Amino acid sequence: MVKDRKLLEKFNREDKRRNRYSYQQSLRIFEALWQEACSLGILPLKNIVEGVEADFRIARAINYRR
Repeated sequence: MVKDRKLLEKFNREDKRRNRYSYQQSLRIFEALWQEACSLGILPLKNIVEGVEADFRIARAINYRR
């Protein structure tokens, strides 16, 4: 979980500026992140629609207009 969004955004900007990744490099990074998430039990999702109803209720509350 990201605790300091501004710090992460700064890191991403600097990383993007410093490193020009090829498609193959980007794919290797993605695959490594996917494997890490799988090993932690986060991915693959067991039920994709799980929690969607709660998300809809939150979205309705946030976007409510009088």
